[in-house]
Amino acid sequence: MKWNLVFIPSAIALFTIALAASAEQVAKGYPDPFRLTEPKDFSAHRASSNNPDWESNDDSKRPIPGETTVLADLQGPGVVTHLWVTIADHEYGWPRLLRLRVYYDGSETPSVDTPIGDFFAVGHGIEQEVRSEMVRDSSDGRARNCYWPMPFRKSCKITVTNEGRRRVTCLYYHVDWNKVPSLPDDTLYFHARYRQKMPAPSDGSHYEFLKVTGRGHYVGTVLSVVQAEAGWFGEGDEFFWVDGQPKPAIEGTGSEDYFNDAWGLHVNDGPYYGVTVAEGTDLGSRMTAYRWHLLDPVPFTRSLRFEIEHKGWTYNPDGSVKSAFGERTDLMSSVAFWYQEGIAQDQPPVPYGPARLPQGNALQIEAEKAIDQVKAEGGKVSISPELFWSKDVILFQAEGKGARIEVPFDVPEDGNYEIYTEVAQASDYGVYTVLLDGKPAGAAQLEHEPGADLRPRTQFDGYAPETYVGLAHQVGWPRITKGRHTLTYVCLGKREASSGYNVGIDSIILAKIGPEAWAAAAKVQAPQMPAGGAAELGKALTSDPDPVVRGLAAIALRDMGQGALPALKDLTAALRDKDPNVRLMSGNGIAGIGQDAAPAVQALIDASSVKGEEVQVLRSYATALGSIGKPAALPALPVLKEMAKIPRVRWAAQAAIKNLE
Repeated sequence: MKWNLVFIPSAIALFTIALAASAEQVAKGYPDPFRLTEPKDFSAHRASSNNPDWESNDDSKRPIPGETTVLADLQGPGVVTHLWVTIADHEYGWPRLLRLRVYYDGSETPSVDTPIGDFFAVGHGIEQEVRSEMVRDSSDGRARNCYWPMPFRKSCKITVTNEGRRRVTCLYYHVDWNKVPSLPDDTLYFHARYRQKMPAPSDGSHYEFLKVTGRGHYVGTVLSVVQAEAGWFGEGDEFFWVDGQPKPAIEGTGSEDYFNDAWGLHVNDGPYYGVTVAEGTDLGSRMTAYRWHLLDPVPFTRSLRFEIEHKGWTYNPDGSVKSAFGERTDLMSSVAFWYQEGIAQDQPPVPYGPARLPQGNALQIEAEKAIDQVKAEGGKVSISPELFWSKDVILFQAEGKGARIEVPFDVPEDGNYEIYTEVAQASDYGVYTVLLDGKPAGAAQLEHEPGADLRPRTQFDGYAPETYVGLAHQVGWPRITKGRHTLTYVCLGKREASSGYNVGIDSIILAKIGPEAWAAAAKVQAPQMPAGGAAELGKALTSDPDPVVRGLAAIALRDMGQGALPALKDLTAALRDKDPNVRLMSGNGIAGIGQDAAPAVQALIDASSVKGEEVQVLRSYATALGSIGKPAALPALPVLKEMAKIPRVRWAAQAAIKNLE
C-alpha cells in the first residue's frame, strides 16, 4: 500500500506504519521510515505574512479590533500540514480574544472555530510552553506550532479575527501546505470547536465537550478550568456515548485520570498528554490540560457525545468538608478536536471575544498613566517607553531588598474582584511580592486533597535572560470598595543570575467576579459592522460613539478601494480621531482610493507631523501618500524623509519616497 506522509497525524504512528511499508527496504539494508528516498507526487507551498516588498522587514499584520486577517486562501485539492504563528499584543488575555477559523471548500460554516491560545493547548489567555506531538509552543509559549493535517478538496481559508478592543501589534504567520493531485474519496476533514460554561451548571448536568452527528473519530481535548471555589475540582469522570448507544462506550475514573496524570494535575508535557497550567486548588487557581487520542481515537459512525462531570471537594462556610464528590460551579472551557466526513453543521456558536474570558469585564489600567502619583522608597522611578513592542512601563530601579513602589488605581464600584498585575522581565530584575493597600490579598485557602499541585503565588521573579513584557501575576480575589486603592511592589531580593533588583510595571487588571459578573461577561456581543454604501460608512466613521464601530467603518471603506471616494472627506476628518486604530485604518482607506485622494495630502502631512504619533499609524500615512503619488503628494517629501528616520516606519516611508521621486 502506498502511504502519503501528510495523512498520518502522528509522527510515531507514521514511523510504525512506514517501517512495515518499508520492509523490503529494511531487508536490503537501508531503512527509510519517513520514505524520504521515494519521489513525491505533491508540490509544497506556503502562505505567510511576508511583505511583498522584499526590501522591507515589516512582515507582520496588525489587525485592529473587529478586523479579520486572512492567513491563507488556498485552492485544492491539498492538505495543510503545519501552522505557525507568533504574536505581540498588549491587551490582557489576548490569546482568548483572537479567534482562529478554518473554512473548507467554500463553506460559510467554519470547521475550526476556537480562540488561538486554546487551539495551541494553553487556555486562559496566557502563554506557556508546550511540547507535544501535534502542538509545540516554544520561546516561553510565544512561538505556536500545530501539525494537525487539514485536507481539503476545493479550497481552504484560514482567518484570525481580533475580537478584543486593542490593536494587535504584530501578527506573524506561516501556513505550510501540499497541493496534491487528488484526495481519496473517504478522506475525513479536521475539526476543532471551542465551548464554555462559566460557571458550570448547577442542575446536575455534565460539561459537554462535543456533541456531533456524522461519521468520524475523536482525536483530542484541551480543557481549562478557573476555580470558583477552593478545593480539588477534578473528581469528575468522562463519558463517551457512541452512535446513540444508551451506555457510554468509555467511562473514566477522574478528571486527572482522563488526562493521564494522577493524584491531581501537575505541570508536565509529552507527546500525547500534558498539563500546561496548574496553579493549585485555591480560589482563582487556573488549570489547562491536553489529551491527544492519536493512538486511541474514538470512532463513531452516526454520532458522538463526549461529556465530563464537574465534581470534586466542596466545603461548608466554616471550612469543613461538605463532600469529596460534590457538584462544583467552576469556570470551564474547552476545545474538542475530531475528524469527520464532510463539514459539521450542527455545532453551537462560539461566544464573542470578551465573553470567552471570565475577566471579560476587566479594566486594564495602564500603570504609567499614574506616574505622577507613584510613591517609592529605596530606588528611582521612571518610564521606559516602548520597552517591548509598544508597551510602556514604569521602571523602578531598586537599590536592594526592601525597596518598594506604590502605584494607585481606582475601583469603579464595590464588589469582589480578581486583581492581576502585568509586569516586565529582564536580566536585571528582582523578586517581588505585591500588597493590596499594604496587605497581602491572596485567595482564601481551605483543606486540599493530599497530593494536589499547590503552587504559592505570593511572589513573582522578574528575572529573564531577555526583556519581555507580559508576565501576569495574580494578586488575589479580594472584596474591595469603590474608590482609590494601591498596589505596593516590595522587593524580596533577586536570583543569583540577575544583575539588579529592578521591576517593570505595565498594567493593573481589575475584573469583577462572581456569578452575576461572569454571567454579564458571557453576554458580551460583537459590535455590528455599519451597513450601507460609502456615504453611510463615512457617517458612521465620524459620528459613532464606539471606536470599534468607527474602526469597522474604516475597514469597510478600505476594502471598497476607489469606491470609497464619496467618503474621502470623512476619511480625511478621521485622521484626527482620538482613537489610533481609527486613524490608522482611515489612512489605509485613503491609500485604497489612490490618486483620486489628492485632496487629502495636506491633512496627511499634518497628521504625519503630530509629535508622538504611533509608528503603525505613521506607516499607514506614509503608504497613503505613496499611493496618491506625484505630483499631488510631492509636498509631503520633507515629512516622509523625517518619518524614514524612525526605524519601524522606515520601510513604508522609503517606499513612498521612491514612488514620488
